[in-house]
Amino acid sequence: MTHGDLIPANLLTENGRLIGVLDTGGFAPADPALDLVAAWHLFDAETRSVFRHALGTTLIEWQRGAAWAFQQAMGLVWYYQASNPGMAQLGRSTLARITNDDELVSTLPSVR
Repeated sequence: MTHGDLIPANLLTENGRLIGVLDTGGFAPADPALDLVAAWHLFDAETRSVFRHALGTTLIEWQRGAAWAFQQAMGLVWYYQASNPGMAQLGRSTLARITNDDELVSTLPSVR
């Protein structure tokens, strides 16, 4: 099962710990790599690495998670550009995390 919209605005924290998740009406069976999208929305490179290794995520799962995050982030930028600049900025920051992640980029085949 996946949340499908696990972004910072849908997470409740207290004292640096997750205490709740909002907007859970869209749970559905899906690619488990969707659960990795939150790492790209929330974490810096060091924290993403710790998260990935703690989960034991394979390279292909990690790449799929980044691809899902990339797709979602593009939609955030496009859809919310005028109506919700904060959400559009989240999309831009997620795209930057993905495209600037040396570990991820080094594992992808080059496009010629």
